[in-house]
Amino acid sequence: MLMAAALALFWNVFGGATMYLARKRVRELTRKSRFNKSATFVNFCVILALLEEAVTTTLTNLAGWFGNSHAFITASRNYLEVVLWHSVIVMVPMFMVWAWLLARYKFSPASVFVLFGINGVLAELLIGGPAIAMAPFWIFVYGLMIFLPAYSFPGSDARMPRWYLYPGAIGACLLASASVALLVNLLSPCLPHFGSTLGVPRSAN
Repeated sequence: MLMAAALALFWNVFGGATMYLARKRVRELTRKSRFNKSATFVNFCVILALLEEAVTTTLTNLAGWFGNSHAFITASRNYLEVVLWHSVIVMVPMFMVWAWLLARYKFSPASVFVLFGINGVLAELLIGGPAIAMAPFWIFVYGLMIFLPAYSFPGSDARMPRWYLYPGAIGACLLASASVALLVNLLSPCLPHFGSTLGVPRSAN
């Protein structure tokens, strides 16, 4: 719980405030990208997801400072193992789904924030964490990975989404990531993944 509080402080509060205050400047810079808008969006989301996991993996490696060297908030103490075999690798298909949706429909950045946050709550639920009780916390953790890219996405000519596209976006993200999650489970059974039992994370050695 202390690690979760530290994550909330550094990522949700400091990170979220920084993103919100810098959002207009970042949007200007993002729209100057040499990549197409969808590729820029996905890459931007991946960078933010990698940054968030850098915070969480650091917290896991500092578990002793929080009073219990066996406590953990990530699947491993090895950063590359976490992002390549547990978390970010499964999020990339979700980011691609949102790039496709934002190119066609005018979702507000706030709605993208909440919808992707709900996907994060469901992901945490699948790996056995206290997702429902901590839903607002997880919505912020995951939502901040996509809020700034969504805010910066140039979709002025897109149509307004119908009501069914909101739950549809959540379902599409789950389906898009399912095959990758299954593959990760098969190739790396030593880490806790979707539907498996959590255990003490492996060391970096």
